[in-house]
Formats: sequence, C-alpha cells, structure tokens
Amino acid sequence: MGQSMSEELTTESVNPATTELDRMSSLEFVRAVNREDAQLAAAVAAQELQIANAIDLIATRMAGGGRLVYVGAGTSGRLGVLDAAECPPTFNADPGQVVGLIAGGERALTEAIEGAEDSREAGRQDLQGIGLSGKDVVVGIAASGTTPYVLGALDYARECAAGTVGFSCNPGSPVGAAAAIAITVVVGPEILSGSTRMKAGTATKMVLNMLSTGAMVRLGKTYGNLMVDLRASNRKLRERAVRIIVRVTGLSASEAGTLLQASSGDLKVAIVSQKLGLDAGEARRRLELAAGRLRHALEHVGS
Repeated sequence: MGQSMSEELTTESVNPATTELDRMSSLEFVRAVNREDAQLAAAVAAQELQIANAIDLIATRMAGGGRLVYVGAGTSGRLGVLDAAECPPTFNADPGQVVGLIAGGERALTEAIEGAEDSREAGRQDLQGIGLSGKDVVVGIAASGTTPYVLGALDYARECAAGTVGFSCNPGSPVGAAAAIAITVVVGPEILSGSTRMKAGTATKMVLNMLSTGAMVRLGKTYGNLMVDLRASNRKLRERAVRIIVRVTGLSASEAGTLLQASSGDLKVAIVSQKLGLDAGEARRRLELAAGRLRHALEHVGS
C-alpha cells in the first residue's frame, strides 16, 4: 500500500538527528536546534532568484496602486499578519497597503481554530471580502504546500488577474503549482516531527521579511540603508529621525532636532530642506515631484 500524502511531505518526515530528543539534556537540545537552524540560510539562498522575482512583481503592482496580500493558516498565517502589521511603522506605509489574512480570522491569531484551514471556499471569500483586484499580489503561505484555504485563495487571485506567489517548504507542492512564482524553501524534517512553527516558520519569516522590505526599498522608502520614510510620531521615532538627519547632513543633534520640528516631524522634508537650502514647503514640493524618493529629490536638483 502506498504512502499517504502527509507521509511523503518532507515537513512531516522524521528527523534522524533528533530521534532521541526526549533523552537529550537541555544543552544537547539547544545544540541540536542550532545545528538544524544553521541550514536555513542555505535553503533560502537556493531560492534567491524566485524571491527577487517576487519582490519585483510586488513593487511593480504596489507602484500601480496595488496591495501585497499575505494568505495563510496557523503559523504561516500569523507570520503573514505579523509582517503586514510591521510595514506601517517601519516604512510609513498606508495600513491597507500590506494585508495579512489568516484562516479562521482574527481569533486564529491567538488560538487554534479547528478545521479553518480545510476550506478552499473560505480562502476565496476572505479575498472577496477585501475587494481583491488585478492590481494586487497574493502571497499564499503554506509550509506543507497543501493547505486548502491557501489554494482556494490562489485560485481566486488568478481569476482576478492578481499576481500570485506561492511559498512552501516541500518541493513540487500544489501551492507552488498554483502560483506564477513558486518559492520553495526545503528546510528538511523538523526537529520535532511535523512542527512547522520551527524551521519552516523561521524560513517563512526570513522570506517574508525579504519580500516586504525589498518591495519597500524598490519603492524608494529608504535612503541607502536608512529608514527615512518615517514620521516622528513618538519619542523613539523622533530620536531615530534625529540620528538619521545627523548622519545624512552632518548637523549636530540639537540642530537636527530643530530642523525636524520645523519640518513638522517629516524626516525626508527635513533632509531635503537642509541639503538643498529650501524651506519646508519647497522641500515637500520637490519630494512630491520625486514621488517621495529621497535620493531622486536630492540628486535631480534641476528636475
């Protein structure tokens, strides 16, 4: 008799390095986990081209007014929601620009919702609920690559002519086949058999970080590696903004603070104002002409 689908999945197989897990000391356990996790960077590196292609797709759709929509169940869904939630404070992005959907809805963020991931129709309905359009990109996240909720969402995304990216940790998965771009990070058997919140979850977060950050960089949300597209809305962000102004302009911290205040807390306006000798209003206009891209505003003075 043949193996079941779950027995054939790499993520469900038994890791020979940890078959004595319950006999290990705490130190042995930590070393075993670290040895396994050390393999993740190479597994992600094997998918560099696919990840880069996905970044370009997302950035292009976002530049045209589209959204990045993560769809997943369980750990995969929670990681998508987490990445989406971190984009507004990091990049001053519109809260609706990156969306995270999880099977079972908001309740599923803190508790297991039995059977939520088994409905393909729910995946379609959740995308219908946010008004998915052909401008958007849907990233279906499923460590197993078989989650019905994610497959239903990708089916609907294709019907809407939305961009599609499928992330999984098993080669030749249905989720990969259902998407225009398949990112398949093969992390191997988990330390605790089938517990994809571990290696698969870590690899998922690595890739999602690349997708959202890479797209935002492509959209001009950074200057070099500096987080310049922020508004100084609290003490931590004000202090960060002052440090960035000091680094870019050479002003003292006190001078940078005064400049930031004169620019209504807008870091990019402050930098353009100082570097080009403009008042805040003219600096803001130049940034608008440069579509908010700080480097373009600074380097294309005659534009």
